[in-house]
Amino acid sequence: MDTLFSAQERERNFKRLPLAVRMRPRTLEEYAGQQEAVGEGSWLRMAIEHDVLTSVILYGPAGTGKTSLAHVIAHTTHAEFVEVSAVSGTVKDLRHEIEEAKRRWLTQERRTILFVDEIHRFSRSQQDALLHAVEDRTVVLIGATTENPYFEVNSALLSRSRVVELHPLEDKDIEQIIDRALTVSYGLDHKYQVDEEAEKEIVTLAGGDARSALTTLELAAQIAQTGHEKAKDETQEPLTITKQMVKEANPRPGLAYDKAGDMHYDIISAFIKSMRGSDPDATIYWLARMVDAGEDPKFIARRIMICASEDIGNADPNAILVAAAAFRAVEVIGYPECQINLAQAALYNALAPKSNAAVSAIYSAVHEVREGPRREVPNHLRDRHRPGSENYGEYKYPHDYPTGWVHQQYLPDGLKKGDFYRPRRGWESWIVEANARDRSEGPSTKPDK
Repeated sequence: MDTLFSAQERERNFKRLPLAVRMRPRTLEEYAGQQEAVGEGSWLRMAIEHDVLTSVILYGPAGTGKTSLAHVIAHTTHAEFVEVSAVSGTVKDLRHEIEEAKRRWLTQERRTILFVDEIHRFSRSQQDALLHAVEDRTVVLIGATTENPYFEVNSALLSRSRVVELHPLEDKDIEQIIDRALTVSYGLDHKYQVDEEAEKEIVTLAGGDARSALTTLELAAQIAQTGHEKAKDETQEPLTITKQMVKEANPRPGLAYDKAGDMHYDIISAFIKSMRGSDPDATIYWLARMVDAGEDPKFIARRIMICASEDIGNADPNAILVAAAAFRAVEVIGYPECQINLAQAALYNALAPKSNAAVSAIYSAVHEVREGPRREVPNHLRDRHRPGSENYGEYKYPHDYPTGWVHQQYLPDGLKKGDFYRPRRGWESWIVEANARDRSEGPSTKPDK
């Protein structure tokens, strides 16, 4: 039974919670951003508003509103809303909640919504324990995860749920969250104001993460309060949070980068594509994101080496040498100095002429080997160390000729020059043209000895 004392205790406990927790929205109107996921006319919004939600997996980076959206559902649904921790929860806990959900439906005809935050942390056996309950709708599952659910969540569970992806919040969404936190009674309740430069700094530091923005705001407010107490100012005017206070509260941006998650792959992809696209500024920016996040420098160096052959190749044969030298430097030197070696090699790749002739050639040749007919080695190219080899025909030794080259068949029958290798530009284009010129001008017969 709820009493005056228990209500007061709940209020005291609520006030000591972090600002980010106190500011969790209770309705869709209070929920900021994510228009694609919960905007007007979206499936999820209509399901929440009409209380007909089916199982859903909310997927997105930290601070994008997954848990907040679950709590909006908790405040709006007529179903029983229960939570199980993916960190400390066990199969026994899940089975208990499923049994309670069955009992609740049989005795009250009341549905149960089961929220599992960080569902990817559940083992396969724990996820399997949910399958039948989700399939027969004993529970409506809301799973939240920062990891790609198509890799981390049981495929059978995914097939019974709908995946909704959330994205980093836009600057205007973060601004809206800050403004609301400054004014509502369960937030900072008009006791503080944020100047324009300070608000911009909070937005920049947040990097699309609402939780990070509110944490920075709360810490900056504490700094402002400390300064106010030292000044012994008794004014009732709101205390001003300045840019300097924000910097003291959070001295560096919290740009997302999870070395085991999607952001890791997105950023390395952007890095490689920037080198391939010959954009040195973008190349160095994405490299800095990885270096700042403490990415394994050997991982970065390996990608530079691959790019040197895949995207540059023999358009500039020095690219692979520079990349190999950078890899060796990374092994010997390590952070922080090796970031300079990585920068040099990455910029060399970005500035070098590009050719994918090498990768196209090997992929085409491998495809021919696997899919084409069996092709025999031309007789004149076969090994001579066997009986009967004198009947193989003449092999022309290139060094016996003035240009070091002589016309003869090297490919198996049925294949011709240009089937695999097609030079693009840079050194390889120049050398192919030079060779063709020399061979057309020089003799192709053996000189008299």
